[in-house]
Amino acid sequence: MTNTDFDVKEIVIKKSIEEADAMAIVEQKKTDPFKSLLSRPKKEDIHIDSLKLIYEGSLIVSGKYTADYFRKSSHTIDVESNVQDVVIGGGTFTVRSKSGLKKAFVGNRGKNKIDLNLEEHVFVEGDDELTFDHNGLEIELPFKIDSKNIENFGKKILDENRSNVKKPDFPYDSAIDKLKIYLKKPLESDVRDLKDEFTLHDITEVYIPIFEARLSDLKKKVGIIRIDAVRKKVL
Repeated sequence: MTNTDFDVKEIVIKKSIEEADAMAIVEQKKTDPFKSLLSRPKKEDIHIDSLKLIYEGSLIVSGKYTADYFRKSSHTIDVESNVQDVVIGGGTFTVRSKSGLKKAFVGNRGKNKIDLNLEEHVFVEGDDELTFDHNGLEIELPFKIDSKNIENFGKKILDENRSNVKKPDFPYDSAIDKLKIYLKKPLESDVRDLKDEFTLHDITEVYIPIFEARLSDLKKKVGIIRIDAVRKKVL
């Protein structure tokens, strides 16, 4: 499936700084992309060619995985010292043999143990989400997403800034497959009648405002400074 085949929610995070604030940060940090171990250029030798606000998309996928199956297992029970075996469901289970040393130590006072080899009917359910950055790397967003930091008219903002919107640059299918693997825990080697199902809940594109400055030095070398406009932090 292509990305256009999915029903996707779009969320835009509010910026906490304006362009003038971002420009002040760039002015303060503008030599950083050009410094080396041996030298740092003068601020007056670095030119700020442009500063623009972009909206960079991260992706959140959420879903649920359920599994229903039988697995072989062994459970140990304690019985009285004079019990030699037990009968369960037509099967006979004999007590575990004791070592000579243990017999000498506990005599007839100790409990006998019986190992029950049986099957367990297991039901597994997992419900979670994964977040990916613009390039498809798994991340954790450094801020909470709630009504306080979400733009009320996010779609309008994206439409008005369409040329500066960077959609997530990887297939939704890949993100969904990674979520499936994350939710589907490794099964035991000996299972039968496995019935499992994955249900996709939501795909959400989260657009984070980032001020991106393009700079150049006297030798026409180009540098980029990116500022997280939510956390007021140079990336």
